[in-house]
Amino acid sequence: MTVGISNHPLVWDLVERKRDAFVDLSDRVWETPETCYMETQSAAAHRQMLATQGFRITDNVASIPTALVGEAGDGGPVIAFLGEYDALAGLSQKSGAVAHEPLIAGANGHGCGHNLLGSASLLAATAMKDWLEQTGTPGRVRYYGCPAEEGGAAKAFMVRAGAFDDVDIAISWHPSNFAGVQRETSLANCRIDFEFFGRAAHAAAVPELGRSSLDAVELMSVGVNYMREHMHSDCRIHYAVLDSGGISPNVVQAYAKVRYVVRAPDLSGLFALIERVKKVAEGAALMTETRMESTVLAGVSNLIVNTPLMDAMQGVWESLGPAAFDQADIAFAEQIRATLTPEDIAASWNQERLDQRDIPLTDFILPPHNEVRQMGGSTDVGDVSWVVPTVQAYGPTLAIGTQLHTWQVVAQGQSPLAHKGMVATAKVMAATGLAALQSADLREAAWVDLKRRRKGQDYISPIPEGAEPPVAAMTVK
Repeated sequence: MTVGISNHPLVWDLVERKRDAFVDLSDRVWETPETCYMETQSAAAHRQMLATQGFRITDNVASIPTALVGEAGDGGPVIAFLGEYDALAGLSQKSGAVAHEPLIAGANGHGCGHNLLGSASLLAATAMKDWLEQTGTPGRVRYYGCPAEEGGAAKAFMVRAGAFDDVDIAISWHPSNFAGVQRETSLANCRIDFEFFGRAAHAAAVPELGRSSLDAVELMSVGVNYMREHMHSDCRIHYAVLDSGGISPNVVQAYAKVRYVVRAPDLSGLFALIERVKKVAEGAALMTETRMESTVLAGVSNLIVNTPLMDAMQGVWESLGPAAFDQADIAFAEQIRATLTPEDIAASWNQERLDQRDIPLTDFILPPHNEVRQMGGSTDVGDVSWVVPTVQAYGPTLAIGTQLHTWQVVAQGQSPLAHKGMVATAKVMAATGLAALQSADLREAAWVDLKRRRKGQDYISPIPEGAEPPVAAMTVK
């Protein structure tokens, strides 16, 4: 579908007028990195910006203290912009440093660029709000401040609470090596805690009286490892021992806890694989004569792409062109690339199935492709995409070869090159939102595409009914 771009320069100008304020917002969030459901300062900074820009604000969305929605405009379609602002544990890094230099050893850092993500989405929403006011056009724009994308599945809880029930189109993005449109689907996943309850005993005097929960955790790991050969090659299972039962080897461990992440290409495959993992846990409890309890903390659906919206966003990117990086940006990117391996750099090109070029920053827009590809990660944007036609941009904020969840991402998070990529992506999102607002045909085509891709399936949340957002559980270190 061809979408006109006659109003794009106006909304791009509105983005430019406020770029400095939102670059500052991004930098401030970078300086207060907070993880899963703990984003108090980051959410407050976004709330303050919403208030300054004149949005109507709803707090505590889906009973999540750090989730919020800002709305502007009246009547007409509802265009949603999805923002995130959570960081990652253990990725503290000095801004602009081209070697691993934690600001505070072991502290948090924005290793996935979410300081940029939320700020650009809010900048796009603000530009569209200003456009609605200037033109007197009916329509509503919303900014969704979404915490806990990294493992907490806040959007899934927000979807289940009905926060997206009246939305017509949803738009988001992610920091990347390249500029373009995300045309890949993601893995559905579920985060489950397995607790084992045994019996303590003196490990030397009366070991026969003990029942070791640590043994149960270890046997569960062995069982899952043997299962890996007999599951779909696109599935993934990861784990982390949260409580091994204490530090005294002469005491039989009466309690142990392990957290698993189970991933599959779609929800039906995920639910089936979860049941298999649970059987392994039950078997481990049976072998050790312990008791097992499992608790689903969070879960996200696979992402459903949307061809009409992807094509519309592609046209916007191509009309805007790549971000205007200068020689200073290129020099800094070259320094970052010197810290990467040839495999890092090749992986970035291979992921997009492009021929590798010796350039430090992207100077082109990713070409479109009709094939729906599978990416290895997961995102709670997937849950939004099941109930609202959703499109995501890739924003060029990183030196080519930079892998997400690394200190190199944090090092670049306040750089001029990241700011330029962030602002360019805000322009693309704002113009895509404007195209959807103005074109009933585009909105209708997007909904038809979503229903076709769902193949008659209704959305089934991967989070059990009654489960609450795991605010307290996610504070476990």
